[in-house]
Amino acid sequence: MKEFEKLSERQRNILYFMDQYMTEHGFPPTIRDIGAATKIDSTSVVNYNLNKLVEAGFLERVASKSRGLRLVKPIPNGRNVMVRSSDTLLRVPHIGTIIAGQPVSIDVDIDPDNAVEVPQTWLNGVDPNEVYALTVHGDSMIDAMIQEGDLVILRKTTTARNGDMVAVWLDERNETTLKYFYDEGSRIRLQPANPTMGPIFVDYRHCQVQGKVLSVMRRLK
Repeated sequence: MKEFEKLSERQRNILYFMDQYMTEHGFPPTIRDIGAATKIDSTSVVNYNLNKLVEAGFLERVASKSRGLRLVKPIPNGRNVMVRSSDTLLRVPHIGTIIAGQPVSIDVDIDPDNAVEVPQTWLNGVDPNEVYALTVHGDSMIDAMIQEGDLVILRKTTTARNGDMVAVWLDERNETTLKYFYDEGSRIRLQPANPTMGPIFVDYRHCQVQGKVLSVMRRLK
């Protein structure tokens, strides 16, 4: 494709990264994602090259949106993923990490500088005002395809059904944890998804459900 060959190496790398990212995530990367992946330290330089790609007809862009990018022309050897308009993305508060320590407060407003964007379909019809995100620390849910550094998207709730994956606060242990929930009558069993780890058994009075997992987001390293 002659138009593609006329692009700079940096611009071709941006297109290949965008194609890969959208294949894995189903929505476009941010300018910072693109800069990190293509080793461009300046967001203004990323922005300049994106505008050149728009001029060349490879991208469409909505400047008011952080993920307002869309591939509109096939690229050689790419999967050429065309995604829905970024107006289907919602911002939800990223409020902490699931890790031993202080309890996570979920009664917070969205901080524009500390939020993540997720496709609306990932919320399964849940009111966005009832949704928040946490970063996972540890590998207790590795067999559920959740690993260190992943973001889990949760619905605020204080109740759970057997088999739900939930974030719970354990006041006697002074920690928040992510596990499968099972009510066994006299106690609660919190089951990890890791064959090397055993379940946690707690009295229901000391197990406070904070949220049910709706979806998981993995960030490219």
